[in-house]
Amino acid sequence: MPAFSSKLQNTRVILSLLMRVEKVKRSNVSDTTSPALVKRVCKLMGNRFELSVVSADEAWANARIDEGIAEIQRIEKLLTTFSEDSETNRINQNAGIAPVAVSRETFDLIARSLRISEITQGAFDITYGSIDKKLWNFDRTMTSLPDAETAMQMVRLINYRNVILDNEQQTVFLKEAGMRIGFGGIGKGYAAEKAKLIMKQQGVVHGVVNASGDLTTWGLQPNGQPWTVGIANPDATGQIFSYMSISDLAVATSGNYEKFVIIGGKKYSHTIDPRTGLPVTGIKSVTIITTNAEIADAMATPVTIMGIRTGLDMINQIKDIEAIIVDDHDRIYTSKNINIRQ
Repeated sequence: MPAFSSKLQNTRVILSLLMRVEKVKRSNVSDTTSPALVKRVCKLMGNRFELSVVSADEAWANARIDEGIAEIQRIEKLLTTFSEDSETNRINQNAGIAPVAVSRETFDLIARSLRISEITQGAFDITYGSIDKKLWNFDRTMTSLPDAETAMQMVRLINYRNVILDNEQQTVFLKEAGMRIGFGGIGKGYAAEKAKLIMKQQGVVHGVVNASGDLTTWGLQPNGQPWTVGIANPDATGQIFSYMSISDLAVATSGNYEKFVIIGGKKYSHTIDPRTGLPVTGIKSVTIITTNAEIADAMATPVTIMGIRTGLDMINQIKDIEAIIVDDHDRIYTSKNINIRQ
């Protein structure tokens, strides 16, 4: 496993991906008028989304962006826990009581989530919504961690195996009263991917959907070059320590640099291991590069929870997915198909 001990602030690297990238014909960009990047920023699903389209026709591009935004808003209504009549809330309200019939879209998303839970040995788990957020506020009032026994009691309802799916009836049942599901670990990526699909169906050949750092790209920039994506510097908010050129790939990053506490001189991430109920330590950030934003979003946190060696071992066994990990000592680790040149 390669490790580079240089401090991030003194390191400028270019990441060379050996993953297969489908070539995009540059002739799809208008030949008669110079194309431009049209983009819009808006708040959706409680996050900052930025939708970008390459086109010589600004009005046309904005209409396509409107369609992408409408798709994200539709998904938000489907998955939100802030609306009493959402499918997610109806499932939660009937935990331990009765199965709930849901749309095929919600059913399939839950089914995919459960498969990711199996692959990650429970490090990814949509029943994480069962935990009481008041116990993990990660602000200045948090001065100590619970003991291991208390932590385990707190997360006793987190268990993806207790989500029962009936494919014929298209129902979802949470076996234990008090269980709750939530899509915070996969919803942004799913919405970004769906918005991309809608926009491509409407003729957008080149674009980006950025869901608060979890993004999906297709086609090329107005200059005909692949998209340049920065990897966040975990030691400096709003800055990057590296960049890569990609097309038709998705990138997602999970890190402890935005929300954490320091207790007894040790830094604890806001990321909770659903198997122990305790915060994870040792990793500052995980960046996932793959072909689908939903998968990228869903895999970033589990790798953080699983740890460097186990996480990379898992990534290296899955086709078309790569990872970059920065540990607490600013060492950089990568999966096998990423080269780092200094």
